[in-house]
Amino acid sequence: MIEIIKNTKIDFIGKRKFSFIFSGILILVGLTAFFLILLGKANLGIDFVGGAMILGNFDEYVSVNDLRSALSAEGFGGADIQSVSGETVPHNSFIIRTKGESDIIGDSLLTDIIASRIKKRFPDNEFHIDSVDDIGGAVGKTLQEQARWAVIFALLGILVYIWIRFDFRFGVAATIATFHDVLAVLGIYFLLHKEISLLLMTALLTLAGYSLTDTVVVYDRIRENLKQFRKRGDFAGTVNASINEVLSRTIITTGTTLLAVLSLLIFGGEVLRDFSLALFFGILVGTYSSVFVASPVIVEWEKRSPRRFK
Repeated sequence: MIEIIKNTKIDFIGKRKFSFIFSGILILVGLTAFFLILLGKANLGIDFVGGAMILGNFDEYVSVNDLRSALSAEGFGGADIQSVSGETVPHNSFIIRTKGESDIIGDSLLTDIIASRIKKRFPDNEFHIDSVDDIGGAVGKTLQEQARWAVIFALLGILVYIWIRFDFRFGVAATIATFHDVLAVLGIYFLLHKEISLLLMTALLTLAGYSLTDTVVVYDRIRENLKQFRKRGDFAGTVNASINEVLSRTIITTGTTLLAVLSLLIFGGEVLRDFSLALFFGILVGTYSSVFVASPVIVEWEKRSPRRFK
């Protein structure tokens, strides 16, 4: 394995009290965001509250203010309008989102109504629709519930997997670290007032798997080193040495993954931007938790119940 850092002796475990305080703040923010999401107080996407999204473009230039004024005059004053630019989309492209407008849908799709109103307001400037997404309120609530269950089952699956492969306390620590990562990214998105959508839920489940992979690498090294250090009875020192031994691998893996995610974030366009941003924050938080959460939790458990390893 390529090593860019060799023979490090950083006292990660010795800093666990500071990391627990920092992680506690992240979890608190994440839990607050989670309950506000349940109450519908967050910036929920149309996936969860119902509404419509249209990606389209005009033949000639139209400003965001002109389009907003036109939609407001047609009864869509709450529409979120975003100008889109890039090599993969036509010029004069916009993303138009409306939420909670299911009461005016009637027998027609909301996207059809919005498109017809736009064409009515700009008769001499053709509006071309590239993609549409139309979700009713009832479907949104169902998707919101399914997203919560998906995250819960993912965490339970991680607990069982690590329990079988290593030990029960390893499984609990890995689940805590993954739960920490999910809540941390959710809290960051809430503070940035980013839209909470199914795309974010997909990113969170992806991050759960990524974080688990890094944690398993550390746990494998701890298990190998326990055979050598068992006689010394220094469990904290064994964990600390294990983290230092895989530190180079962690830096290389995290760095290369971040480069790929940054490419998506910069060049992926508006559609992938929120997903890429969630991955970016998640990779940073996941790497941090593998070192400063998953491993220190085991050390604290062993400190209070040393029957297993000594």
